Amino acid sequence: MTETQIRQDLRGKAALVTGGSRGIGAAIAHRLAARGADVAITYAASTAKAESVVAKIEAAGRRGLAIRADSADPRAIKAAVDTAAETFGRLDILVNNAGIFPYGPPDEVTLEEIDRTIGIHVKGVYVASQAALSHMSEGGRIISIGSCFAQRVPHGGVTLYSMSKSALIGFTKGLARDVGSRGTTVNVVDPGSTDTDMNPADGPGADGQRALNAVGHYGAPDDIAAMVAHLASPDGRYITGAALAVDGGSNA
Repeated sequence: MTETQIRQDLRGKAALVTGGSRGIGAAIAHRLAARGADVAITYAASTAKAESVVAKIEAAGRRGLAIRADSADPRAIKAAVDTAAETFGRLDILVNNAGIFPYGPPDEVTLEEIDRTIGIHVKGVYVASQAALSHMSEGGRIISIGSCFAQRVPHGGVTLYSMSKSALIGFTKGLARDVGSRGTTVNVVDPGSTDTDMNPADGPGADGQRALNAVGHYGAPDDIAAMVAHLASPDGRYITGAALAVDGGSNA
């Protein structure tokens, strides 16, 4: 192996990616497995999609595991973290990726929507990270997937979403201080418009989104996965408490 490959190597590591059955989460799971990690994912609905991701992880020569767990359920997400750690015998990397996209005028948002959004994007992230820390040793990595809307909101309809994602910045900075002495890093990656089934590059609002960024095109899930893999690797050991934009210049 070259020196660069050694610095990016994840062999012997174990990871959990929440919401890993599709889109950005699946791309992250595949990238971590390609770097050598065993990878567990959580999913909420499609067993077939989750099993497909696990099959690709195993095809890369790594152990894979799919755990059905609603990230809005604190007990379920804690159990998923513990199951991943017990199955692999360790847990080194947690990627808090599970998310939803509530959209609409703020006066039409229901209490149920508020509770579910905060439950997944804030409480679920906190509970998963809390559970993961009990299994992590030196060199642990906690990486959350935020949004470019956490720091800049260029149009209406995303008040609840933006609020919930901006909470991850404070969480990341605070936790980085708390666990830095353990050799654990904590970061949040803020994607811009990314071509997934939740926000396809050929969708009805895609042209407007492209116009908002500097490069003029959508990102791919692999663009986000590449940043996560870097943060998860030995190369990422000196990056912590950071909110890292992978947004094509949307917030430039």
